[in-house]
Amino acid sequence: MDAPVGAWRRAVVREVTHPHPRAVVLRMEIPDRIDHLPGQHYVIRLTADDGYVAQRSYSLSSAPSDPLIEMYIERLEDGEVSGFLADVVAPGDELEVRGPIGGWFVWDGTTRAVGIGGGTGVAPLIAMLRHSRDVKATDLISLVVSARTAVDLPYGDELMDAGAIVALSREDSVAGRAAGRLAAAELAPVVVEGATYYICGSTGFTEAASQLLMDLHVPAEVIRVERFGPSG
Repeated sequence: MDAPVGAWRRAVVREVTHPHPRAVVLRMEIPDRIDHLPGQHYVIRLTADDGYVAQRSYSLSSAPSDPLIEMYIERLEDGEVSGFLADVVAPGDELEVRGPIGGWFVWDGTTRAVGIGGGTGVAPLIAMLRHSRDVKATDLISLVVSARTAVDLPYGDELMDAGAIVALSREDSVAGRAAGRLAAAELAPVVVEGATYYICGSTGFTEAASQLLMDLHVPAEVIRVERFGPSG
């Protein structure tokens, strides 16, 4: 699938919210923006007064139709970029960004997809979910997500409203599921012929989820993995 690619631009921060003590959601306006595909990401580059540069990549959680781009950013301990974005950035600020980027972990809403996300790894799956609503293809996507607790699950209400399977590792869920890691039995109902499987989260989570799928005889060539962050 040919995916769009964008160059460096100046983004204007329009909205800043803190849905969790260790996270921030940024919504930004980018003049002459190139519309992304769900699953793509942007790079944010920060430059200090002394010339020091730091940059990090963040998946988009917004649908291509959204006039703003949206990112859910986890504030990492000692994270020089995430800390600045979570604690300092305010509406009206400008940030240097590059994107959209990535052509492997993308979904255009025309094929069967299964999204499996751990922690902040649900962000690109939210973009897929929102896009599926826009193109009236919600029947083509199934979601399975995992977090330590319900509070730690980004976009938790939106995911549950969409019927996502939710696995919490450290507390029982309101649906009566006992605390524990994601199991093969929970993935089995979403394993369907012809689907592509999108797994996003920490290295440990993505490796475990990939193994669960292969244990369910899902071919490796239809499994796509995006690893980032310590969450899961």
